[in-house]
Amino acid sequence: MPVTVAGLLGTPSLELRLHTRTAPADRPVSWVHVSELADPTPFLEGGELLLTTGLALAPGAAVGDYVRRLADTGVVALGLGTGLSLADVPEELVTAADACGLAVLEVPRQTPFIALSRAVSAALAADQYAAVSRSSAAQRELTRAALADGGPGALVDRLAALIGGWALLFDAGGGLLAAAPAGASSRAAGLAEEIDRLRGLRAPAGGAVSLPEETVLVQSFGARTRGFLAVGRGGPFPPADRHVVNAAVALLTLRMEQSRSLDTATATLHSALLRLLLAGEVSTVRPVAEALGHQLPAEPLRVLTVLGTDEQRSAAGHVAADAATLTRGHVFSATQDDALVLVVSDDGALADRLGGLPGRVAGAAVGISAPVPWARLTEGARQARQAAEQSRTTAGRVTAFPDLVGRGLASVLDPEQVATFAEALLAPLAAADRAGQGDLVESLRVWLAHHGQWEPAAARLGVHRHTLRKRIRRAGELLGRDLDSPGARAELWLALHPPVR
Repeated sequence: MPVTVAGLLGTPSLELRLHTRTAPADRPVSWVHVSELADPTPFLEGGELLLTTGLALAPGAAVGDYVRRLADTGVVALGLGTGLSLADVPEELVTAADACGLAVLEVPRQTPFIALSRAVSAALAADQYAAVSRSSAAQRELTRAALADGGPGALVDRLAALIGGWALLFDAGGGLLAAAPAGASSRAAGLAEEIDRLRGLRAPAGGAVSLPEETVLVQSFGARTRGFLAVGRGGPFPPADRHVVNAAVALLTLRMEQSRSLDTATATLHSALLRLLLAGEVSTVRPVAEALGHQLPAEPLRVLTVLGTDEQRSAAGHVAADAATLTRGHVFSATQDDALVLVVSDDGALADRLGGLPGRVAGAAVGISAPVPWARLTEGARQARQAAEQSRTTAGRVTAFPDLVGRGLASVLDPEQVATFAEALLAPLAAADRAGQGDLVESLRVWLAHHGQWEPAAARLGVHRHTLRKRIRRAGELLGRDLDSPGARAELWLALHPPVR
């Protein structure tokens, strides 16, 4: 409990008497200072109980100015010792103090100033000891919660109870993992901007948001950002509660990083298991995965391939693991060449949640296969990789393999490579057109568009069919290709209609 004017007035041995009526009695007292100077404010910081015998308040002194200076500096109360310089507390002083909200206490002659100093000092020491004890007990409770089977969610629940507020835990991509109490999840959307700001800073980093009715603290954690913790409570955060929040961040960091030394070995093992799964050795892998504490997803399966930088793939792996914990689903993840491969059940909430992975890991490209059984895992991995490659060339950043069909053949071709191919293939015709030997490029385009039918193509061009025959024969000679061949026509059609993105 902080030391207050009311607490001092309630100490019988001090025999203090309050003369003012407007000053709040619950303001905390930070220290006691004794001064007889006419202006002691240069030696004050605010929050003090100032004690004086009134030498500076002799008749004719500017009492109003004296009181205003103390109030403006943040002095909580003025303790006036009577029976020495002053027999009573001056009414002028009380009136000025009431106008400024400064408490005026009468300290009788039998109460030495040292008694007030000792009382405040003892109370402050007791308050600090209580805060340290509470913080220590809170840390022990948080540690037990962090080690419990409930995982990070149990720690978040305990933290919210300890600070008398709410707490939210986010993954590295900003996805909500846990909320306490459950209704606090509605605050997640309003914290997205602050989380995005912290994501751009080196972890650990933090910030505070002061709202009219509460204060919110947001902190990132992990050697590399592994997640974010947001907590809020009514009014400002006392130092003790800030220590509790810092302890929670430290425990979350330790929990997330405790297996860091095993990451490389685990990644290598998972890659080897993925190769066995792709080879159809599901029965061999299943008991090994269970021995490692994992359960292979149930059929039908969805395969997701994540392309991006090492940091993006690592963050995607953490997001997938956290999502599996949240949805109680199962995910098998492994690195294959330059990609992260995730295998999940198609009929669970986890697959849907991971479909939004690009929104949580900025810059990552994701491809999703069609549903496949374990026996066709290789096919699913190929589909996911092709879809991810398509995602990397578009702004969507996520593509499902079945959607590739609806986008047409041109959507899977590289525009620059097709343009280069078209320029090289059609170069002889373009040179002939520049030399005035006939409109060969346009004639070929129209002829192919009319499926090689002479009459409608010639009518479209406004020439005789024999003229068109000569042009097409000349085009075939220049190109060195048989224009009756379906393959040659397909290549020419692509060259004449390059994809544009």
